Amino acid sequence: MSSGTSAERDAILAALTPVVEGIAATFGPVCEVVLHDYRNPEKSVVAVAGSVTGRAVGGAMSEIGMRVLARGDEAADELNYVTRTRDGGQVKSSTMVLRDSTGAVFGALCVNVDVSAVARVHDLLGALAGLGAAPAELPTTTFGNNIDSVVDALFDAHRSRQRGSWAELGREERVELFGGLDTRGVFAVRGAVEQVAARLGISRASAYNYLSRARAAHDTSPGGTA
Repeated sequence: MSSGTSAERDAILAALTPVVEGIAATFGPVCEVVLHDYRNPEKSVVAVAGSVTGRAVGGAMSEIGMRVLARGDEAADELNYVTRTRDGGQVKSSTMVLRDSTGAVFGALCVNVDVSAVARVHDLLGALAGLGAAPAELPTTTFGNNIDSVVDALFDAHRSRQRGSWAELGREERVELFGGLDTRGVFAVRGAVEQVAARLGISRASAYNYLSRARAAHDTSPGGTA
């Protein structure tokens, strides 16, 4: 990356910093706005206003950010999606990717609104009106200032969908595990391969081997790039 491109990205982030405060002030205490610089995934938060997910400047990206990072320049805005935090709160969010003049994605502006109170009122009114349908199960998203906790959460979520221990998995299942984690952006983070290897009780070399196989399988699949 040229110094000119880096300076341009720095200027975009600087211009958006006061916007972060303005949006949060407009919507009040239920709103949090986070500005991310994906050039440093482990400390991507460069500005934050409000407190919905407990983010702080210097904090890591969330699962959502890792997914955007994994998609690279093909990433698109994700607007008005609702997730559940690990403490049970409901958050409506929008993630808007930031691009430089070449079209390369390098960050994101994220707006998180705590809709837990609104959801409780909705459920109460539904009960009073006799509408007994169960609400749809919301996906749980990990928001944290420590990237290791985000990687661990993604690992646990993906691992829970597979049966048996690592030793009981066949080769295709092992490759699928690494491919799934890669698709969700886990291995875009420095040290994630070693972290996953430790969780599985395998060597670093074995982990890189399975990751290489997963990427090769993806590239030669009908939807791949080969």
